[in-house]
Amino acid sequence: MARLVARNIRKVFPPRIGGQQPVAAITDVSFEMEGHTFVSLVGPSGCGKSTFLNLVSGVEIPTAGELELVGDESQEVRIGYVFQDPRLLPWRSVLDNILYVQDHGNRAERRQRANDFLKLVGLEHASTLYPGQLSGGMQQRVGIARALSIDPGLLLMDEPFSHLDAITARTMRKELQRLWQTTGAGILFVTHDVLEAVLLSNRVLMMSGRGEIYRDIKIDLPYPRLQTDHEVVTLQADILELFEMMQAESTEKNGSAAKPSSGAVAASDLAVPESRRH
Repeated sequence: MARLVARNIRKVFPPRIGGQQPVAAITDVSFEMEGHTFVSLVGPSGCGKSTFLNLVSGVEIPTAGELELVGDESQEVRIGYVFQDPRLLPWRSVLDNILYVQDHGNRAERRQRANDFLKLVGLEHASTLYPGQLSGGMQQRVGIARALSIDPGLLLMDEPFSHLDAITARTMRKELQRLWQTTGAGILFVTHDVLEAVLLSNRVLMMSGRGEIYRDIKIDLPYPRLQTDHEVVTLQADILELFEMMQAESTEKNGSAAKPSSGAVAASDLAVPESRRH
């Protein structure tokens, strides 16, 4: 069981060339998550969601604040990472892509573990194929199987379905609900799609354009969830209304209604659910 604690996290990127100003990607983020929970970071592009995942994974170092990730009895926590792109090795077969990250057990045990996770995502028949022979949705399922195969205490997912077509993405969300319930991992999920967050999460952290948490929303709806469920649609509308409220507050604070500032949320920054697209 993993426990993640973030205390007053701030991340500032220094200028790359002379004359540029430092960029504050995250100004102040504090929250805790523990155990088998599904937490989504939701907000407009550029609010620091992906940057925060990179801080948790160790790819980036916080400028200020404390970030703690521990397991039971203070044991080290394994982290799985699913990216926007599957990032599979094109010269390796599907099975070999999963074997590449295995570091426990003998050859036979590793192979069995890899096959077990391919079966879990419904791709046991594709083990000898190469990434170029798979559809986008199948490649992303391989990426998820690879991340789960290391038995992570915490799984980081950075908009994993954003590059998929609407029908495939809808199917993948259903699959992810099922997969998460079969594992003991906590998931920290990044998205700008409010509907996606409501479908998947039992907790949603709304981020403002200033890189802060605006609201911490608990979601107590049973799984599996469908995007047509009345409770899902209602909660989605409530959260979108909160984003509009946040935008209004930011506009008022900055004293300009003509154009949203970097700390405001524009309606175009939030994904429109598939059922309402024209």
